[in-house]
Amino acid sequence: EANGDLRAVEMVIQRAVNALSVKGTVLNRDQWLKEAEECEKYDSVHTCQAIVRHIISLDVDEEDRLVTWMDDADSMIQHGSFETARAIYAFAVQTFPTKKQLWRLSAFLEKEHGDASSLEKVLSSAVKYCPHAKTLWLMRAKEKWVHGDVDGAREVLASANEANPDSSEIWLAAVKLEQETEEYDRARMLLQRARSKNLPEPTVWMKSAMLERQLGELEAAKEIVSEGVEKFSTFPKLWMMYGQIEEQLGNVENARKRYKDGTSNCPKSIPLWVLASSVEEREGQLIRARAILEK
Repeated sequence: EANGDLRAVEMVIQRAVNALSVKGTVLNRDQWLKEAEECEKYDSVHTCQAIVRHIISLDVDEEDRLVTWMDDADSMIQHGSFETARAIYAFAVQTFPTKKQLWRLSAFLEKEHGDASSLEKVLSSAVKYCPHAKTLWLMRAKEKWVHGDVDGAREVLASANEANPDSSEIWLAAVKLEQETEEYDRARMLLQRARSKNLPEPTVWMKSAMLERQLGELEAAKEIVSEGVEKFSTFPKLWMMYGQIEEQLGNVENARKRYKDGTSNCPKSIPLWVLASSVEEREGQLIRARAILEK
């Protein structure tokens, strides 16, 4: 490797393993892994990687490979041998390309001890082999966003959405990106599309109403929460927003009704009872406010 002949490295390591096997002086896995770590210490990364590739399956039962390799990589990380750990993960994901946990561990290694390029390489492969792993998509999008690549983050989330069209997490991540970049029309459009899919997640309606309130569109927000409570009558935050919007619009009687309906549907929601009492207190109805809290 010192002479730049990387192809020869693979051949030499393979011959060494085979030769020692023939002579009956096989090093065990732990000894080989220590040799890989030593190579890493002397910046012989390719030699380190070659050792891992040729001995990682040594004396490991087929059904134990995944757990054993994850333990090996974790041990290398604990030792500070990140290149050795990286080589183990690289071999492991080639063997088990659809194991989300492996890809996550590999990504965490790159996030902590690699760079943006190495992390992107892992995550781009991860979502290719595990297209329904929402965590991996979201991690990839966030990394692009954090490094200033907003368009790249949009593209990742769009691809994630195609692979997981019913994931409210991905829809809301895309919405958050547009809100953070003050692209409110884009955010509104995404939320409208998400609601049209009738996703079984009340947070989509809540976030939609929050956006309209933020933009001063109280009537639009009111219409959205009205739809929301019809679909998710036991989700207290929608009732809370419904009452608050009515108060903002000056409709105190309507606010009372929303809070009453809300507490009927969500009797264990303390914040909802407090809001119902607070509106009476603001209207000077202290006895009524106390009575609500006593319920």
